[in-house]
Amino acid sequence: MKENKISSPTRRVVVVGAGAVGATYCYALAQSGLADEIVIIDKNKELAEGQVSDLVHGQPFFPTVSIRQGNPADYTDANLIVITAGSAQKPGETRLDLLKKNAAIVGGIAGEVAAMKSKGVMLIVSNPVDVLTYVALKHSGWDRSRVIGSGTVLDSARFRHFLSLHCGVDVHNVHAYILGEHGDSELAAWSMTHIAGIAIDKYCPVCRGCSDWDNERKLIEKQVRESAYHIINAKGSTHYAVGLALVKITASVLRQQNSVLTVSALVEGEFGLKDVCLSVPCIVSDKGIERIVDHKLSPDEMEKLRQSAAVLKSAIESLI
Repeated sequence: MKENKISSPTRRVVVVGAGAVGATYCYALAQSGLADEIVIIDKNKELAEGQVSDLVHGQPFFPTVSIRQGNPADYTDANLIVITAGSAQKPGETRLDLLKKNAAIVGGIAGEVAAMKSKGVMLIVSNPVDVLTYVALKHSGWDRSRVIGSGTVLDSARFRHFLSLHCGVDVHNVHAYILGEHGDSELAAWSMTHIAGIAIDKYCPVCRGCSDWDNERKLIEKQVRESAYHIINAKGSTHYAVGLALVKITASVLRQQNSVLTVSALVEGEFGLKDVCLSVPCIVSDKGIERIVDHKLSPDEMEKLRQSAAVLKSAIESLI
């Protein structure tokens, strides 16, 4: 198949993994107009070729962008390398077995990216994302700012969605964050949640006559935490919303937006934590993480964040 390329691309995004999440991200990214070139890499070359063909046939309907199949040489000039590759859990396989398998896959890709002397940002999406972000960081040898995980950007969007429904306010006017693990030990940062500049604990009890705000908070947290399970049970996987979340992260990198996003990052003293990757508010730009926003959490939230970090450290130690 003849490559459909535009001349001198300046914003190249390389996507490693042509499965449901990778392909959905490429589909959303193509429509966004953010990238000049989207390069898809997968060990299953036939799958990658099929995804490329399907996408390029839609080029008359979205902004001009080159979409092609690639190889590791494309890492060198990439602005962003998005790793969605990984193995699905098989019958009889333990979570630890799966973790070790995916750590080997992501670690190998990260090492390959570094070997090509890429100057871009590496974005890990494969799960468990926090542990694999740590693995990629160690295998690449890069500065912590340039290796980030998709973290709880999607979880935070779900949090905002449920708060929007509860309060009857446009989701774009709800500011809220989920921190910690992208998983069961994540926590809602209620102390950082606000609407129209009003702290949620002051706004919500009076906005619609909540009779039991404490119980409502617990219900919303439960909905956020269990969202993925419900979707997977219903349709087998989640990929639409995560694809859009990845486009949001991509926009901040390619456009140097300095957006505050809860990506997974290596903490080195922030929030009193060290040597673990987990989701905290970060300012994201073309350099990756400009800085971590080290917000003072409530004592209860801080304890939950420490517990989440302990869960992730245990998982990291299981790989040794």
